[in-house]
Amino acid sequence: MSGLLIIIGLIVVLAIFVITIYNRIVALSQRTGQAFADVDVQLKQRHDLIPNLVETVKGYASHEKETLDAVITARNAAQSAHGPAAQGQAEGMLGAALGKLFALAEAYPDLKANTNFLELQRELSDVENKIAAARRFFNNAVQEFNTAIQQIPGNLVAPLGNFTAKEFFEVPEASRAAIEAAPDVKF
Repeated sequence: MSGLLIIIGLIVVLAIFVITIYNRIVALSQRTGQAFADVDVQLKQRHDLIPNLVETVKGYASHEKETLDAVITARNAAQSAHGPAAQGQAEGMLGAALGKLFALAEAYPDLKANTNFLELQRELSDVENKIAAARRFFNNAVQEFNTAIQQIPGNLVAPLGNFTAKEFFEVPEASRAAIEAAPDVKF
């Protein structure tokens, strides 16, 4: 009889242990979803600012159609991208296009002094900082989740909920190089 109670006690302790690990993985998964939603909100704000910025620049540099079109094309691609990897790639290209747009301002003193342009540039800079912070939070949440499902005992429990590793939100090397490259301004 006491042997049966010990076996039942061990089964109960094991069940509680598995449930606790499973619930922790679920909570970490939810945290990554919430963190990605925060990144998405900041990206939407960025995407909403870009048409106003392009219109302001268009008034001063309408003959720079190629650069303005590249910004709009990159914005549209970024809006339609889904998932951290695709969004990271698209946002990298958008950042590179915006860099070229801001380089144009250097060639147009009236645009550079325009209060609307300066305010939009400041707002965009603020949003960029918020995106960076949200991305760091998201990547931290992904790292914690991925660690939890890969370490023992999480790796034994994770298959019960079909949990798989999540992608980080990173700007690919090729896009990062394009962002950091000096823009080529021609007259």
